[in-house]
Amino acid sequence: MNTQGANLAANAMLTPARASAIWLGRVSSGVVILLMLLDGAVKLVPWPMVTETMDRMGYGSSENLARFLGVISLMGMALNAFPPTSFVGAILTTGYLGSILVSHVKIESPLLTDILLGFYFGVMLWGALWLRGRRQLSPITV
Repeated sequence: MNTQGANLAANAMLTPARASAIWLGRVSSGVVILLMLLDGAVKLVPWPMVTETMDRMGYGSSENLARFLGVISLMGMALNAFPPTSFVGAILTTGYLGSILVSHVKIESPLLTDILLGFYFGVMLWGALWLRGRRQLSPITV
């Protein structure tokens, strides 16, 4: 094997710290994806608690709007779940989470639990994306 091939092989090996960071990113992404999938699924089947909450927030009790928000949530998570489109999914989901934050400010919800929930999810989403790093854009990962 020539020197260039040896350098490529050495660079392909992951350090234990980097491997741990990648797995932490994957687990964090999985948690956010599962919770956002649950959010989207609940809105696709607009139960009375969903439409009542939307009405209390000032959006009316429209089942169509609830379904539309559910589709947006699911699209963001579908894009985020696949590495080549995870950046676009994170941007779409950040916008969605920002709207959740503004809606809770509007109805004067508790700060640490309701208002900042979208912020917590956003930090976890982008932190997971950062931890997974640039290797996720490659179709073949080691």
